Amino acid sequence: MRYDPGPSTSNGSQHTQNGTQHSPRQKPLFSNGTNGHSTANGTTSPHRNGFSSAARSNPHSYFGHDREEVTRLLIQGLDDLGYHEAAEKLSQESGFEVESSAVAHFREAVLQGEWQQAEALLLGSEPPDGGGGVSIRNGACPGLKLVDSANRDQLRFQLKTQKYLELLEAGDSGSAIIVLQKELRPLQPEKDPQLSALSLLLGDTDRERLRENAGWDGAKGQSRQLLLRDLSRSIAPSVMIPQHRLAVLLDQVKQNQISQCLYHNPSSSPSLFSDHLCDRSQFPLRTILELNQSAGEVWAMEFSHNGRRLATSGQATDVLIYDTSTFQVLHRLTEHTDSVASLSWSPDDSKFITCSHDKTARVWDTPSGQVLLKIDYHQEPVTTAAWSPDGQSFVTGSLNGAHRLVLWSIEGDIIHDWEVSYRVQDCAVSPDGKRLVVISSECQIVVYDFETRREEYCILNKTRMTCINVSRDSRQMLVNMANSEIHLIDIDTAEIIKRFLGQQQGEFVIRSTFGGADQNLVISGSEDSRIYIWHKENGSLIETLEGHQEPGCVNVVAWNPTDPCMFASGGDDRKIRM
Repeated sequence: MRYDPGPSTSNGSQHTQNGTQHSPRQKPLFSNGTNGHSTANGTTSPHRNGFSSAARSNPHSYFGHDREEVTRLLIQGLDDLGYHEAAEKLSQESGFEVESSAVAHFREAVLQGEWQQAEALLLGSEPPDGGGGVSIRNGACPGLKLVDSANRDQLRFQLKTQKYLELLEAGDSGSAIIVLQKELRPLQPEKDPQLSALSLLLGDTDRERLRENAGWDGAKGQSRQLLLRDLSRSIAPSVMIPQHRLAVLLDQVKQNQISQCLYHNPSSSPSLFSDHLCDRSQFPLRTILELNQSAGEVWAMEFSHNGRRLATSGQATDVLIYDTSTFQVLHRLTEHTDSVASLSWSPDDSKFITCSHDKTARVWDTPSGQVLLKIDYHQEPVTTAAWSPDGQSFVTGSLNGAHRLVLWSIEGDIIHDWEVSYRVQDCAVSPDGKRLVVISSECQIVVYDFETRREEYCILNKTRMTCINVSRDSRQMLVNMANSEIHLIDIDTAEIIKRFLGQQQGEFVIRSTFGGADQNLVISGSEDSRIYIWHKENGSLIETLEGHQEPGCVNVVAWNPTDPCMFASGGDDRKIRM
């Protein structure tokens, strides 16, 4: 299938742009603790995070690792696992604590909404008489050790913002105004947009509207936990160990082994007991079946989410639905009157959408193969469709001038028409339902907030694009470029993470997708009749497979989401290879 021959002028600007669980071992509010370090004269605090006299008799190193760090991580990990008595025993025997009493009370202060105490514990406070030193009697607090990049004013601003919002939620607008004028305003420049936005909230007397406009779930929601997580990122990790740190490190070990394993494709997670390596013989490299029921070139193909069905379409007007256990044709759908360039399964696989050059999109019932809904709103070929995660709405994209990107209800009612000026080539909704990503014939990638319908950013490329996919974790998008490159892009930062090279693409629409059990592979068709497979993490081209009859393109590939050893390809030779 050739590219849309539409105009190449661009209409979009390029403007891309840790709290831990409550510890069962809490100590008095203030002590002579030093946040994880021993005192100069060798004396110890019962609550500090450094060595006790019992621990000093042991070597400082554990196979090249700091003994204190390893022990504290083990204590935290035992607590996370629910082995609290074992964690307490290890703490007593080693002389180490996960955290000091000041950290424990800082956490408690944030979660209980004791903002003055939280600020004093985090940033320190002077004794009332101006004297120095740390003393329970005069109330002085040295504060927690922060990372070098910490902005103390910004930390105060975050604490006081939470305080301000909770006062508004409680209906105490008088106190909220005082916090805004006396505590928040001195911390930010005049006309700061954050201050302006906070000021506007003063008019929200309805609590639900206040929370919605502030993007905040209230004092009884998760806001305090989220605040604690954000603040803890500025606290030195040696003082406040990040949440579930041992589990995070173990995940990193596994991911490092996976990144080094070229043929990683198992559905189970690698074991920690041995080094991980997958054998090439376990990788799907052989064609086991050819399906030749297509009446024309195969342009689109997608497995259902449960892996039991395979839908295909293309140059011909019919759509085929296969049973992947027998590869018998379940339905041959013939209602379209022109080529069918795109299709998409609903999240529960009970329905699917087809998009055709006959300027219509159709929603089908999977069991019966009957048309449930016909969309004839567009005046040019319908190029793409994408479902919302709840299956209650879907987006269609088209090349026509008036209505190119539209959100529909499952009943066929228009929920939103973006009225864009570009021609829509392909689109995808992130699995978390937060973003809609669109590529245009004018070389743009446009990212929308799917909940508010507002554009977040637009990337203007120098070359055309043919397809887009979003990863299961909603963090990355995969984009096929007409210059024989595939780009893996971070959706949050709009930065290119990896470029995959090798396949040929320049004149026709070639589609790629994520592959493998954990989407750790990238697979693409090519204009040289081959299939290319890369390791997603390190970008290595691991296999080039003979795809379809030459000359001709491998137009589309699809990987079975429930069977990591099955993928399919469709080409100009009208065949589907399994």
